[in-house]
Amino acid sequence: MDSARSDALPDSAPDDSTADSAADCTAGVTGGTSADCTAGIAAGTSADFTAGFTALKILVAGGFGVGKTTLIGAVSEIRPLSTEEVLTEASLPVDRLDGTAAKTTTTVALDFGRITLGDDLALYLFGAPGQDRFWFLWDELAHGALGAVVLADTRRLQDCFPAVDYFERRRLPFVIAVNCFDGARAHTTAAVTAALDLDPGTPVVLCDARDRTSGKEVLIALVEHAGSPR
Repeated sequence: MDSARSDALPDSAPDDSTADSAADCTAGVTGGTSADCTAGIAAGTSADFTAGFTALKILVAGGFGVGKTTLIGAVSEIRPLSTEEVLTEASLPVDRLDGTAAKTTTTVALDFGRITLGDDLALYLFGAPGQDRFWFLWDELAHGALGAVVLADTRRLQDCFPAVDYFERRRLPFVIAVNCFDGARAHTTAAVTAALDLDPGTPVVLCDARDRTSGKEVLIALVEHAGSPR
């Protein structure tokens, strides 16, 4: 439902084995349900890899400078793989840096992190690059994903429109995670839902991408949403 999307938000007070499709991925978990996943995320367990090990892929997407690399780094149990490179003058004609004047680096391929949920189950987190020129990578990164987290900054809400459209067209479950930046005006989740014209039932959660507990709550919301009947 992208026709009615608007970047205008009203002033308001703060609101309270991998398979080829999300359905196959959920059904193929060896001894793992969405409840197992959510419990494991909250507990932050670790385990050795075994022959029966299953990895579930989650994509983290959103606009440039919205906090994707930060979120993965906060929740990953390993040192994240990052492909951050320094921004140069050569990128100025093609990269939109509005509202991100302090940012000096950018992801040019992907970020990767991991959360082990049990002896035979883990989440693999893949961060997608935010600039238009790297969107050709999204199809590969999204292949076989259980679902996606779309990070949003209410000061630049329009930057997450492409990610929302992408996942809606592919019917991949996703949640909107509003990264509550310091100094940004607070909005209710209902206001964000209306501004993005989201399909009914698409979760919107508030988060701090820097905080491990907050990041885990976002992942739990996604796993619960991906595992719910449709």
